[in-house]
Amino acid sequence: MLDRTTPAADLTLAHMEAARERIAPHVHRTPVLTSSYLDDLTGARLFFKCENFQKAGAFKVRGACNAVFGLDDATAARGVATHSSGNHALSLSYAAGRRGIPCHVVMPRTAPEAKKAAVRGYGGLITECAPSTTSREETFAEVERQTGAEFVHPYNDARVIAGQATCSAELIEQVPDLDAVIAPIGGGGMISGTCLTLSHLAPKVRIYAAEPDRADDAARSFRAGHIIADDAPETVADGLKVPLKENTWHFVSRYVTDIHTAAEDEIVAAMKLTWQRMKIVIEPSCAVPLAAILRNPDVYRGQRVGVIITGGNVDLDRLPWIGG
Repeated sequence: MLDRTTPAADLTLAHMEAARERIAPHVHRTPVLTSSYLDDLTGARLFFKCENFQKAGAFKVRGACNAVFGLDDATAARGVATHSSGNHALSLSYAAGRRGIPCHVVMPRTAPEAKKAAVRGYGGLITECAPSTTSREETFAEVERQTGAEFVHPYNDARVIAGQATCSAELIEQVPDLDAVIAPIGGGGMISGTCLTLSHLAPKVRIYAAEPDRADDAARSFRAGHIIADDAPETVADGLKVPLKENTWHFVSRYVTDIHTAAEDEIVAAMKLTWQRMKIVIEPSCAVPLAAILRNPDVYRGQRVGVIITGGNVDLDRLPWIGG
């Protein structure tokens, strides 16, 4: 049984398979979409795994549900708590609501209002903090002390990683014979889950991560061979501001082929292009992989590439291509 102290090195494919069974009643098997226009533009065959159509609008509901529904009754009765810029917060609130337990969330005051509203809509109780990793962790420590709730970290938690791993398990069933998979990276939960699954089930598939130039601590960590943590980077990709931790670094350092970055204008352009051509709502963080593919065409040309679209929770009153 996994708990909050289980190290990433102890995770096995069986944990992913158990997570998949555990969360099945609470999540969608999301579709894979394609775009001939984007294929022509990139020179690759792109297969978009659309977690923007997931419950709570984000892949993070997979990890959150695995953590919440894996708790024993006594622990669950105390509720759960976390700190998050948005998607994990609303996903944990969703999962807690499904189990009928309290959920306490620390969110930066600059988090999108759409995500705050979703947290409250699912019954989550928000405590706001300054927009830095340090402030989030300090504020959370006080909330945890006051509530006694079970901490479910947004990504540095084996239960969460095992849940996120179910996404790529679906992807390789839906699209066989991929050459590569690319996903955004912030703290690394999705990438870690992808590594867990593909290293066992499709070890020849190359795994790439993508992040903003302005929040490129994962790329710098990858090249340096150790974790480099930025405290409060500024980027339109609000879901990718957090640093790697030891559990996600375990997977990134062992299984990721490379980490590519993209500029702010490239991210916004890729987001807008996806809205226009695919007619789907994605948030800025999800546009980073497409922006990275467009910046590095030689890496992906002629390849069958799975692109994980991680969420679609957008503040429609603050679209990045409007008013600035």
